[in-house]
Amino acid sequence: MVETIFDLPVEKQIFYAVLGFSWTVYLWEAYLSYRQRRIYKSTTHVPQELGKIMDSETFEKSRLYQLDKSNFSFWSGLYSETEGTLILLLGGIPFLWGVAGSVTTRLGFSPEYEITQSLVFLTLATLFSALTGLPWSLYNTFVIEEKHGFNQQTLGFFLKDAVKKFVVTQCILLPVTSLLLYIIKIGGDYFFIYAWLFTLAVSLVLVTIYADYIAPLFDKFTPLPEGELKTDIEAMAKSISFPLTKVYVVEGSKRSSHSNAYFYGFFKNKRIVLFDTLLEDYSPLNKSGEPQPEPPESDDTSSEAKAKPKNKKQGCNNPEILAVLGHELGHWKLGHTVKNIVISQMNSFLCFSLFAALIGRKELFVAFGFDDSQPTLIGLMIIFQFIFSPYNELLSFCLTVLSRRFEFQADAFARGMGKASELYSALIKLNKDNLGFPVADWLFSMWHYSHPPLLERLRALGNVKQD
Repeated sequence: MVETIFDLPVEKQIFYAVLGFSWTVYLWEAYLSYRQRRIYKSTTHVPQELGKIMDSETFEKSRLYQLDKSNFSFWSGLYSETEGTLILLLGGIPFLWGVAGSVTTRLGFSPEYEITQSLVFLTLATLFSALTGLPWSLYNTFVIEEKHGFNQQTLGFFLKDAVKKFVVTQCILLPVTSLLLYIIKIGGDYFFIYAWLFTLAVSLVLVTIYADYIAPLFDKFTPLPEGELKTDIEAMAKSISFPLTKVYVVEGSKRSSHSNAYFYGFFKNKRIVLFDTLLEDYSPLNKSGEPQPEPPESDDTSSEAKAKPKNKKQGCNNPEILAVLGHELGHWKLGHTVKNIVISQMNSFLCFSLFAALIGRKELFVAFGFDDSQPTLIGLMIIFQFIFSPYNELLSFCLTVLSRRFEFQADAFARGMGKASELYSALIKLNKDNLGFPVADWLFSMWHYSHPPLLERLRALGNVKQD
């Protein structure tokens, strides 16, 4: 008689179901990537529809860049999936929990100090993740990004940055985790409500302090100088009642020549942040061959960034920047930010509620090698990371679809402000600067793209002609 998975003990069924679903997702992602790689390999000439907006040299550069990224993603994804599988099969999680217990015992803590052991476990787990991920990050930065002209970092800057990120992460993660575990333990029957409220408060605090206190640890933020651009930004913000208080330029060029812009803040305290690589008049990457003024004093990390710019003309002119910001402010005016927060918190409350219903199931712990104990942190990991994985995949896809809808709406908002032509040209420039490949497999883009493909956005903006 052939034994099936349904004849196994329930804990074995759980284990193999989790492992099977993980590989199913990986194979699905690998199939989608294969479809997109086929597009990169076969589309070697600029399609007729793109002839007026993309030259053949840029098209070929973007094709080769995206092909390299796709190949790298395949191998790094295969490694990650294999590593995760081996950790589960070889009992890596209970082993690391035992190591954390030995460390806490040597520090003089008894086994009753579960939260202390949890913090040691978390530190060891994040350290392991950082070390195993380091070679892949190094290759991505100093081979792929370097090869295609985006990397602006030295090895020393990169390593110092990685250590700083790890330390800052631990300074936030460990206190928050210890308080969350404590709330779960003393919260009684309604602990999931208190845990949800706590995580809500933490997320709001982090959003509030991130740009003022955390981001400046890694990048230099300077106020946008007085001038036409700042005046126009303030006037545009005032025209839609956006409560703008400050506009910053962040020195993104010391890391990469990729560009970005965003706003942050709550209520009447909104700030806009522009990457210097987005600004045609400010990007250091545009100053090659020009007489250079004496550089202003900067922190010691900035001096470690590469001095030589790698790209020629980059960024957007002032009207195009205003169009990009019109799109970003459209997200605020149309309530996209609030909607995303509401969806996130509804999801968080649902997950904590289900966690409360499942945390007492011993078979969940036994399935992953915890026969004699049921640590709360391990329960959080098992339920949120493994048991909820099918739900997380479905939610992620739905949010991707919603994000694309929001992007079209924000583009339409900028068009309504009379900035369709400028946004049209800005999208083309940004696609060129970031070497975005404008041809996508329909299934790959449907599953992965949080922003619509370039052509779809240009069509939606209308028949706007470039100057």
